[in-house]
Amino acid sequence: MGGLLQLLRRNRNYRFTWTGQIVSEIGDNFNNIAVFALAMALTHSGTVVAGVLLARAIPAITMGSLAGVVLDRFDRKRIMIASDLVRAFVALGFISAVTSHRIWVLYAFSALLMAASPFFSAGRSAILPTIVSAEEIHTANSLTQTTQWVTLTIGTFLGATVVSIGYKWAFVFNALSFAFSAWCIWRLKAPESTGFRAKRTTLLDDDGLRPLDEYCEGLRYMRSVPLVFAIALLSVGWATGGGAAQILFTLFGEVVFNRGASGIGMIWGCAGLGLLFGGAVASWLGKQLSFNGYKLVVFVDFVVHGAMYVLFSRAQRFDIALLFIFLSRACMAINSVLNYSYLLRTIENRFRGRVFATIDTFTWSMMMVSMMGAGIASMHFDPRIIGTVAGLMSSTTAIFWGWANWTGRLPLPAFATEEQPEMEVPPDRTV
Repeated sequence: MGGLLQLLRRNRNYRFTWTGQIVSEIGDNFNNIAVFALAMALTHSGTVVAGVLLARAIPAITMGSLAGVVLDRFDRKRIMIASDLVRAFVALGFISAVTSHRIWVLYAFSALLMAASPFFSAGRSAILPTIVSAEEIHTANSLTQTTQWVTLTIGTFLGATVVSIGYKWAFVFNALSFAFSAWCIWRLKAPESTGFRAKRTTLLDDDGLRPLDEYCEGLRYMRSVPLVFAIALLSVGWATGGGAAQILFTLFGEVVFNRGASGIGMIWGCAGLGLLFGGAVASWLGKQLSFNGYKLVVFVDFVVHGAMYVLFSRAQRFDIALLFIFLSRACMAINSVLNYSYLLRTIENRFRGRVFATIDTFTWSMMMVSMMGAGIASMHFDPRIIGTVAGLMSSTTAIFWGWANWTGRLPLPAFATEEQPEMEVPPDRTV
């Protein structure tokens, strides 16, 4: 805890970024609750809610690649501010759905909101090593991720309260939260030696903006650094079963344990507590582990995560099931914090936007496939069977990681800094 407080006290740039994150992410959850509640109030159809989810997912996935290219080409601070301001304007647009009762408005503005989001989310990851020192990266990453999980819990609770007062107030607060986040990012001061625009040294620099070539260049870079490539595959592998959880938590609360809305809330609540606990453990653990120790912890955590999820799916008692989902999420939080800390210290600055945007895009794409698969399977199979399969699928990622580690395919990368020459990625049209 002392390290977290010291970071916030001494690092002005991170303090503004973190403060903006808290307000903005709470506002995001206000929007989520309000949109889904309004969709149900207007139509009483779960299909419409699924349509809103799809309207949000597709733009976020398709715009991720472009966001990474833009963030690595232009000033990241300005792009993040622009993303916040666009989202503030879009958030106000949801009010028209309240007055007009038109469902297409929810679809349209949901798509616009999520189309702008990757430019900010990947940008925040890309600038983190710029605004904190090498010694502060793990602490800053731990606090950033743990804050996401805290704001999810707080934002969901407060969002439900505000929605009960009126949908318009939720959308207004969401818009104001984006405006506040933009102000916080505007207050950041660029380091004199680097700035917020990545230095570029490839031949593409003189050819103008070529999104496809530059995106493929980022893919080649990811493939050229085994640890970065392996962590990306870990994220996608986890999502094969992780996406199903979005469907299964509801099914287990309603169908398996017959606990209704309170059961669903308790499952999500224990999952959230597990994330917070795991984040706290990872914050401490990351400072103690060697590189070999880190790789071993990731392997063990993935195995335990999958096992706990399978046990959650097979548990006959509700309290025991809650314990297993707590442990499963704690393991995933540990992995998430440790893996992102190594990514932040490893990825060269000129590739950060593309790498983080690509990982997010691939992970969310797989999660959507997993969610749809679980939804379809729920019409034909018992939720316990689906949960068991989902847990096993997530856990098998450990096999790939363990094999790569024990055969020497995951060496410690040379950590890139602004002063070190950055490696050239040769043209390769096969990617």
